Amino acid sequence: MSWFIFSEVMFFAAFFGTLFYMRIFSIPDLAGLGSKILWPDFVGEWPTAGPGIAEKFMPMSPWGLPAINTLILLTSGVTVTWAHWALKLNKRGQLKLGLFLTFALGFLFVGLQAYEYGHAYSDLNLKLTTGAYGATFYMLTGFHGFHVTLGSIMLLVIWCRVMAGHFTPENHFGFEGVAWYWHFVDVVWLGLFIFVYWLI
Repeated sequence: MSWFIFSEVMFFAAFFGTLFYMRIFSIPDLAGLGSKILWPDFVGEWPTAGPGIAEKFMPMSPWGLPAINTLILLTSGVTVTWAHWALKLNKRGQLKLGLFLTFALGFLFVGLQAYEYGHAYSDLNLKLTTGAYGATFYMLTGFHGFHVTLGSIMLLVIWCRVMAGHFTPENHFGFEGVAWYWHFVDVVWLGLFIFVYWLI
């Protein structure tokens, strides 16, 4: 499980690296003197669709749904930790409730992100085809949403196993592995909130 999460860290590191390279090197270079012949009106400021793309869009604001989703995921990190401690202390009622709250918050996050995508597409004209900003926005948030969906399904399966009486305070690696994965998903979202939504 550690190696799997490490591979996922590298996956997202490549995406964050792409965003960093685009914002710090590519966009300013495309607005430099050497490119003025090709794109005289292009200004190298982020967020941008890139040179040669006339379609206008609005970037996603960090306050509103993204901030609510951040609170939801941070809360789910607390509930899964609470469930883990309950399992170690053999408090089955708290374990069941904590796990239920965790996957319910995960599915709520995914539902709100789908709503956010609808808002971005229809009200902000922010699409996958909206050049550099649109592509990186949907690439990073979309893959993260996919990971939250998988994590929520894994938590639901673990909850069903808990309801069936599986896991003991001494033997519960299946639970721990999914909890590690869920904390990884939380940390990646904090990076997304800061670098994709907030620091525009």
